[in-house]
Amino acid sequence: MFDPLPLLLLSLSALAVRAAILLAALALDWLIGEPDFLWRHIPHPVVVMGRAISWFDRHWNRRRGMIGRQRRWRGGIAIILLALAVAGLGIALSFGGVIVAVVILAVMLAARSLDEHIRAVADALADGVGPARRAVGMIVGRDTSELNEAEIARAAIETGAENLSDGVIAPASWFLLAGLPGLFIYKLVNTADSMIGYRNARHLAFGCVAAKFDDVLNIVPARLTALLICGAAALRGRGIPACRSMLADGRYHASPNAGWPEAAMAGALDIWLAGPRRYGNRVRQARKFHETGAEADAAAILRSLRILIAAQMLFAMLVLVLASLA
Repeated sequence: MFDPLPLLLLSLSALAVRAAILLAALALDWLIGEPDFLWRHIPHPVVVMGRAISWFDRHWNRRRGMIGRQRRWRGGIAIILLALAVAGLGIALSFGGVIVAVVILAVMLAARSLDEHIRAVADALADGVGPARRAVGMIVGRDTSELNEAEIARAAIETGAENLSDGVIAPASWFLLAGLPGLFIYKLVNTADSMIGYRNARHLAFGCVAAKFDDVLNIVPARLTALLICGAAALRGRGIPACRSMLADGRYHASPNAGWPEAAMAGALDIWLAGPRRYGNRVRQARKFHETGAEADAAAILRSLRILIAAQMLFAMLVLVLASLA
């Protein structure tokens, strides 16, 4: 009979079981990616989380008649309620066995999907700036209507580095630490941050807890991702420049976490990243990462994908070592 406790408790045996499940899920994700035929018939779990977050945003985030403190409390309570709900679901699904856990984790990881979306931008650049703007607009939040080739390439590379953490390393790490409940809570909070964690009039108060919670959950995974990128760069003789760029520039980002993998990637590729960018009618001034690097281009996007794949292979090796030691 299957014992669900290794999927729920933190112990050496639990880590060994979760590490084995994670390795299988990483392989399954790269094998099948995001099966569109499936998600055309049933909603993706993250989509369901997004709908729940949107419900609270519509019904609880009312600006008229409420001060910011009240909306902040409402946003915090909404995240707590949703986190408890998905944690309970994770506990229930843990009784489904190892195969269920592998499939769920593979669905929640985004390794192959990330590669496909970033690669699509490089391919689109071969057809001109217009198609590339549309392709990169699908994966970034900034205004892409006037981006040139270098700006498009930078946006794609930065997104790849940041989402290696958000879409692969962080959910995998929280699964290792806390099983399916930890995985679900991370994905919920990360989804909430991407939907309501903005510093605008509507969401500054209501999304404050979601944004702060997401920052906390990503502190370690983001820096681990940066180190993995440095390790992948070392395989190509760029390990030291990647580490230098990470340490020099990683903390100079609007996010306390996103800058670390982005800065590491800039040094790894010997290009400059970050800098000023446009969001709607606003231009956000920001520090350039690895300022002495070259301009990014389509070739740099493809090189960044090789770094991302190598970083994931290093991560898989670390997980394998963890499984053997546990």
